[in-house]
Amino acid sequence: MDFFAHETAVIDPGSSVGKGTKIWHFTHIMTDSVIGEYCNIGQNVVISPKVVLGRNVKVQNNVSVYTGVVCEDDVFLGPSCVFTNVVNPRSAVVRRGFYINTRVCKGATIGANATIICGNDIGQYALVGAGSLVTKPVAPYALVVGAPARQVGWVSEFAHKLEFDNHGFAVCPESGQRYRLTDSGVERIS
Repeated sequence: MDFFAHETAVIDPGSSVGKGTKIWHFTHIMTDSVIGEYCNIGQNVVISPKVVLGRNVKVQNNVSVYTGVVCEDDVFLGPSCVFTNVVNPRSAVVRRGFYINTRVCKGATIGANATIICGNDIGQYALVGAGSLVTKPVAPYALVVGAPARQVGWVSEFAHKLEFDNHGFAVCPESGQRYRLTDSGVERIS
């Protein structure tokens, strides 16, 4: 075994866990899920069947990642954030097999206690603020907050809010990376 799993973790047969991954207390990795290399899965997490987590995904404590969710490389899922996979759930109506997919793209962050309604993809390097309720797709590099979540700005790949000059250019204060604001969103230019 080339990953670590706490003795209280449950890893179902048929799941796949990548090299260097750490799985902590009372976490359940279900059948047919795929966990990439060097992930960190906190305590009391549920990874449902057929969920895919890319490389270096961080899942904080008390997160439920349901069938239909794909998280690309370097995604951060904050404590107690939640995904849904059915828009109209009923206890008496079985909707297995009718799940709606959600993709969290490379480098995106979902803050603590945020809820992602299924079918709303989170763009690369986007940042969903703590406690937000995402009811529509989030653009790459977008900063969204509130319930329902609304865009309040743009962030760098290092998660700093970008301040654009009169020509539509911004520089990340930590990395020095440069960004350009276009009609279709933000793009990194260096």
